[in-house]
Amino acid sequence: MLYSLRRFSESEVAQQRMKIIKFYEEYGEKATKEAFGADRKIISKWRKRLKEADGHLSALIPHSTRPHNVRRPDTPKEIISFIKVMREKYPRIGKEKLKPLLDKYCNSIGIKTVSESTIGNIIRRYKIFYPNTGRIYHNPNSKWAQNRVKKTKRLRIKHPLRSDDFGHIVSDTVERITDGVKDYFYSAIDAAGKFALTLNYKRLNSKNMKEFYERFKEVYPLTIKSWQSDNGLENLGEFDKQLKKDGIPHYFSYPRCPKINTYIERYNRTI
Repeated sequence: MLYSLRRFSESEVAQQRMKIIKFYEEYGEKATKEAFGADRKIISKWRKRLKEADGHLSALIPHSTRPHNVRRPDTPKEIISFIKVMREKYPRIGKEKLKPLLDKYCNSIGIKTVSESTIGNIIRRYKIFYPNTGRIYHNPNSKWAQNRVKKTKRLRIKHPLRSDDFGHIVSDTVERITDGVKDYFYSAIDAAGKFALTLNYKRLNSKNMKEFYERFKEVYPLTIKSWQSDNGLENLGEFDKQLKKDGIPHYFSYPRCPKINTYIERYNRTI
């Protein structure tokens, strides 16, 4: 019953049909036809479906109107074989580069060619995908595997900080171009206390961000408990290492989600 109710609540058509059935039972066929345009025959079908489904409301959800026997494309076997051979030989070749080669092949054997979009549909329909046989690595004891930089999982934050406790800092960087000269404004603000600092730098890198963090720590009157930023390059490298060294959690917002950094974005507008 719960599954039926959940499905019913997601379908506006089913809810409208139930509303028409109740209206029909109370006011009759004539009023129902004038109000909704539904006559007794269609309402009887809906009530029959409800009865056969033991009263489950999900029975009023419209069925799929997709035909049982759909049209199938009649593509010549020669074209499919040619695309398979070319894709097997060149796994990364796309429909744009296959089109002129296929046209030349079709003209040589005297059959009608197909469009570029049809080539893409053929590749997807027949799953003509082959792995790129490049260099496969299997030795974990080689220098390449030992010197490989392992990615560390970043601490993510999904919502803006709404804490009344001080010490949660949010930072951001704004680029401004004046007469062809770039300036970068590094800013940070306490989410609760609104204590903020902005400094100007000529370069956007983690070294400058580390220096900005040190200067912010000097003037900030309280203890920094956490630091939140976006995924810019200035927030990685030396700056991230310094936060780990000081034991301060570094939270990253999700890409293309400026609403997570609401406090600093509003502060940037004022600046």
